[in-house]
Amino acid sequence: MQELFREIIKRTGEDLNREGLLKTPERAAEAFGYITGGYKQDVSEVINNALFETDNDEMVIVKDIELYSLCEHHLLPFFGKCHVGYIPKGKIIGLSKVARVVDVFARRLQVQENLTYQIARTLMTHIGARGVGVVIEARHLCMMMRGVEKQNSLMKTSAMLGQFRSSINTRSEFLSLITG
Repeated sequence: MQELFREIIKRTGEDLNREGLLKTPERAAEAFGYITGGYKQDVSEVINNALFETDNDEMVIVKDIELYSLCEHHLLPFFGKCHVGYIPKGKIIGLSKVARVVDVFARRLQVQENLTYQIARTLMTHIGARGVGVVIEARHLCMMMRGVEKQNSLMKTSAMLGQFRSSINTRSEFLSLITG
């Protein structure tokens, strides 16, 4: 990957021997590997059986999970926050595992719409919850620094599964709790 970054820099017209660029291809390759590291992660291993029995059947919410991803159309970053809610059905998941699931999918080439659904579907499947709701609010550099150049644009997406989809009351409770 270093050679590819070297070629990209060269094609911009830059001098690869300039002091500030001497190690840029290796740093860029390492950074790109890190921000696309979700491809190398298995969700089951990330969750690592951090599921615990519970009698609780009330909504659990993890709010304001920061995320960073790359737009699959332009390879430019998008970043924001993710809110996750679920209603347990005999099991809860370790708190940090919710954030780790977000990262597994965010650290791939993505579109926000698919990212939102992947997180919801994965948690629904692994927790066996009565329902899962996910909302992502993100700013996309592909829209801010090129194209229409709209600096204050914010994209919001949601995925509602189970009771979050079938019950307007559940959905409303979740949405009101994440906006407060």
